[in-house]
Amino acid sequence: MKLGDLVVRKSYDKDITFKIIDIKKDDDKLVYILKGISIRIIADSIEDDLEEVSDDYVGEQEKILNSRVKKAIENAIYLRGDVLTRVNKPSKIVPNKEMMFGRPGKILHVDGDSEYMETCLKVYKQLSLDAIGRAIPEREQPAVIVDLVKEIKPDIVVLTGHDGVMKDSTDYLDLRCYRNSRYYMDAVKALRDYNASYDELVIFAGACQSCYECMLDAGANFASSPSRVLIHCLDPVFICEKIAYTRIDQVISITEVIENTITGIKGIGGLQTRGKYREGYPRSSYI
Repeated sequence: MKLGDLVVRKSYDKDITFKIIDIKKDDDKLVYILKGISIRIIADSIEDDLEEVSDDYVGEQEKILNSRVKKAIENAIYLRGDVLTRVNKPSKIVPNKEMMFGRPGKILHVDGDSEYMETCLKVYKQLSLDAIGRAIPEREQPAVIVDLVKEIKPDIVVLTGHDGVMKDSTDYLDLRCYRNSRYYMDAVKALRDYNASYDELVIFAGACQSCYECMLDAGANFASSPSRVLIHCLDPVFICEKIAYTRIDQVISITEVIENTITGIKGIGGLQTRGKYREGYPRSSYI
């Protein structure tokens, strides 16, 4: 087996597809470092436990999650429909709702994986969201995130990548027990030093099994993973969809936004947050 091969772990019933991203030696044995394809986790394995698979292989857990993704995308589009129809209640002040228009919140999504970033941008486009993606390794995110925000001026910032709890860890509040949680936390702190308002700058941070409490304490509005479970790669996208299309004068229902994700309450949590959708009136007749 070599770098770039797609593999599954036999001891886990071949449920998740991984890509080999590194090979190391440990006591004269080869240890393969694995990156989940649709599940945001980094793992390691010996060769005897690995089986190479084709590009179109889909594990049982991935089949379940993929069906949920399709349903979530369809549900988000259906619920939104015509954006103005969904977000506007009947108003005596506005006599002609056809003359209204609106702008959803702008999103900056930073992730350590360029392939994943491309996938997210395609889904953002499906959901008619204004999103800009940057592929930046997790450890570099704290140093560059503020400059990126100053340049792009987003309403919502997403900080993701791969993460995971180290083997034999017992203290789930110790950042040393996580592969990349410290970098997400430091990036969130840098953003809150720049803009302390949870309503002006909305932040999502974390990946699979990330230190959820540390992200929220650092200043994130939403984070993963309350139960240290694996989250789906598109969970942050569905969080953003809900925030971006909720009016700025409304506080998003935490339970509703979490129900809109693939992983649910075990994988995603957060704090009360205002929406980022702004209504306008009247609609231009020249557009």
